[in-house]
Amino acid sequence: MRFAVLVALGAVLGGGPCAAAQVAHELRYAPGKSIVLRLPAGFDIDVAASDLGRVRFLTRSPDGRIFATGMYNLADNTRGSVFILDGWDSQTHSFTKVRHYLDHLRNPNNVAFWTDPATGQAWLYLAVTDRLVRYRYAAGDAAPTSSPETLMRFPDYGLSYKYGGWHLTRTVAIAPAGGKVRVFVAVGSSCNYCQETEVARASIVSMDPDGGHAAIAAQGLRNAVGLASVTAREGGALFATDMGDDHLGDALPEDPFFRLELNAAQPPNYGWPTCYFAKGKAVYDRTPLPGTGDRTLPAPARTPDAAGDSAYGRQAGVAAAGTNLTAGGRHGAGPDPNAALGRAPAALKSCERVPAPYVTFAAHSSPLGFEHFTESDPVLGESFLIALHGAGHPRVGSGYRVVRVGADRSSRDFITGFLTTVNGKPVIHGRPCGLLRTGPDSFLLTDDFLGLVYSIHPAASR
Repeated sequence: MRFAVLVALGAVLGGGPCAAAQVAHELRYAPGKSIVLRLPAGFDIDVAASDLGRVRFLTRSPDGRIFATGMYNLADNTRGSVFILDGWDSQTHSFTKVRHYLDHLRNPNNVAFWTDPATGQAWLYLAVTDRLVRYRYAAGDAAPTSSPETLMRFPDYGLSYKYGGWHLTRTVAIAPAGGKVRVFVAVGSSCNYCQETEVARASIVSMDPDGGHAAIAAQGLRNAVGLASVTAREGGALFATDMGDDHLGDALPEDPFFRLELNAAQPPNYGWPTCYFAKGKAVYDRTPLPGTGDRTLPAPARTPDAAGDSAYGRQAGVAAAGTNLTAGGRHGAGPDPNAALGRAPAALKSCERVPAPYVTFAAHSSPLGFEHFTESDPVLGESFLIALHGAGHPRVGSGYRVVRVGADRSSRDFITGFLTTVNGKPVIHGRPCGLLRTGPDSFLLTDDFLGLVYSIHPAASR
């Protein structure tokens, strides 16, 4: 059951000169449980699927089904799954069935599909913490019918999320580059702020669909969790969300959204760790840079967090320990599983050549998934919707919303209500994560805090 109440919040539907009111929708997702989310007038929202744990990103298969990934919970990162959301009911805007396609996975963030034009064989690509694999795929498959092919291995360790090193997801995307189809995988850093020794850390690697001719495509990206090809942009531009580091306080650095340069003679360096963004410009960070063998630095320059002030619960002693820890330890002296790709880049001495971001967001917004809408979308055309997962410490207040970035690259709220203030204290209600366009001005949105998938669509379509 849903309740709609007109709320005059003055949100702007990006690119237009007029302000539009927002409507509050109460969504009941379990007995006695609900969340109130606010959308622009003219849009409606329903709970499309529930009870999916840390549900992450969504992908459409070649036969039109919706695949979702789930990372179970923070207590056990080996119990992730790939789901198929099936049985779409157009009247209720919900799925009637959830099928398990794969289980017992290490932090699956997303899947991608590609069909070989020479053979007609479709493939499902899955990037987990320690490797990229692919499975043969046929229409209607309820589970893989072949053994996985391992295409590449990755460093598979990292510090706990509470120290800024919870970068154990890998995101896979398939896009054209240099006249060929390439598979791209984003690999996060091992730390908050350090000099890496492994070449794949804080980078995007690329390869042929069969894993051959692997190379580094981009470097200096601390944690590019969102990675997708936008076919409407210049024949298939690759975009990525990224997250700034955590040692410069609550107001810096901004979190960037990049259009990646895929055809450069040398892989572009997007700045991390020594360059960060402020007011959209790259700025040199003069904080002493620890190496992989260093274990600690002084506590970050921010107000010590109150006990329990975290999206993930109590984290006693974190502020005192500092977040500039590295995940190397004994691992740092071991062989680099990607040594054939070269060496990790040296820290930049200047930020002059750091590519400009497409847009930036407030510090600690944590941009994750995004979707692009074209001229075929009457309202959302020529814009991006981007899920801002939200600051790990909710008192910071940034993120916890879906924003619309118009053709003028301005950012405006589109869905809010995931974080509110109650009796002067921030309260997390949900965390937006992944998006998938399903039709004109319609899309699905995941919430990995509540384990929900929302369906957003024009109100007239009910």
